[in-house]
Amino acid sequence: MSRPVTIYAEMTPNPNTMKYVADHMLVESGVVVEFLNSSEAKGYSTFAEALFNFPFVTRIFIAQNFVTVYKNDMVEWSDVTMELREFIKEWLMGNENPVQEIPKQVVAASNKEKSISTTTNLAPEINTKKDQQIVDLIDEYVQPAVEQDGGAIHFQSYDEESGAVTVILKGSCSGCPSSTATLKGGVENLLKSHLPDIKEVVALNG
Repeated sequence: MSRPVTIYAEMTPNPNTMKYVADHMLVESGVVVEFLNSSEAKGYSTFAEALFNFPFVTRIFIAQNFVTVYKNDMVEWSDVTMELREFIKEWLMGNENPVQEIPKQVVAASNKEKSISTTTNLAPEINTKKDQQIVDLIDEYVQPAVEQDGGAIHFQSYDEESGAVTVILKGSCSGCPSSTATLKGGVENLLKSHLPDIKEVVALNG
């Protein structure tokens, strides 16, 4: 039985992604799920599997009440935005649950350049009061704005010796040309102004 669903499309700062916003939650608050290909989505999200049937779709990110879709260079958004919007709307009208099971987090510990694969609630290293202060600042001041752009940012660790904070960028923030500027100009300055011990913010792309 179908139910009424409203979907609208939003451009993001990343030219390769489009954010599709629903009028209801797709996953529980605080959960983020990302699939890099169709095989990763198998057994976890029939919704993501269906989206990967579009030949131009390269990655799917789901959080809160939105899905961020990555495309390759085969098409322009102007040619496919409406088609995808209608597809997402019809799928959500006919299906109750876009994510059947939350995948376990996979982070490549050996490769500090990247965090890899499907992700849910990330398990940051919150060992100290300072770690918690950083998490609170990111959650309060940074996360809402990042979600607005179809992405997510998560605290991963803080190195007291170097003063470096490591965060993980997901969704439209991952691989976005403007994300480095946002990170340095926004997040780094914010954290430094509240916590002078912090020297820099380093990002791992999800």
